[in-house]
Amino acid sequence: MLDRLATSRMTIGKGLTWALIAQVVLATCLVVADIDARWLPRLTEQRDLPSGPVSPGDQVRHYDPDRVQPGFTDRTNVPGIDMPADMPDRLDFRVIDSADGAQGLLLLGPIRPGDAERFTAHLASMATPPARIALNSPGGVVSEALAIGRALRSAALDTVMLPGMICLSSCPYVFAAGSQRQASRDAALGMHQHYYDAPGYMPAFLAVERIQFGQGQTVDYLIEMGIDPGLIRYSLNTPPEEIYLLVEQELLDTRLATGMTD
Repeated sequence: MLDRLATSRMTIGKGLTWALIAQVVLATCLVVADIDARWLPRLTEQRDLPSGPVSPGDQVRHYDPDRVQPGFTDRTNVPGIDMPADMPDRLDFRVIDSADGAQGLLLLGPIRPGDAERFTAHLASMATPPARIALNSPGGVVSEALAIGRALRSAALDTVMLPGMICLSSCPYVFAAGSQRQASRDAALGMHQHYYDAPGYMPAFLAVERIQFGQGQTVDYLIEMGIDPGLIRYSLNTPPEEIYLLVEQELLDTRLATGMTD
């Protein structure tokens, strides 16, 4: 009887061990498959793209979130703003003087987790609300960008893209929240695909569901802001390592910009 019980316990123990090993192997395979699907094609199939200013039909460039001044922006008419040599680690808030003498607020740097809360707190701490919000950001977390945009719209602030500045990836969603949205012809607004926080270890069907849900939230946001939801096609058709830069007609047709300057 004791021998049978010991044998039974050994069998159960071995079964649990093999089940644990199988789970580890499965998880490893999912991670490897995700890495292979996400990164290997990009490393082996990266396109040669131009680096200079864009023109209609020639609007795709490589995306480098670390560059403060990409080659596709024109800095010949840059306002007198002291810009750092490198992007800050996360969104930074700087008071700047606008051309009409009013104070603006420059949002500079990548959009990280927690930046929406930081932006709301910073806005509330200002003795005088800024006349407008200027942007120079390579983008970042989509959900944070949407939250920043909603806070911005709630405060009824305008947004502006100054000459030589960039607003890429998720940043255009912040720009879209301005009551009035003025874009310089020498600035760059660009879009590409987002991950929408779908972890690599997540089963494929759940990852797809999560991505589609994220895309649906983004479309809802654009409609809420009065932007043509068709804008999202420029994002969906451009891989993450590239950026599609919107030209004047696209900015105006989608209502992402209400007017152009320069």
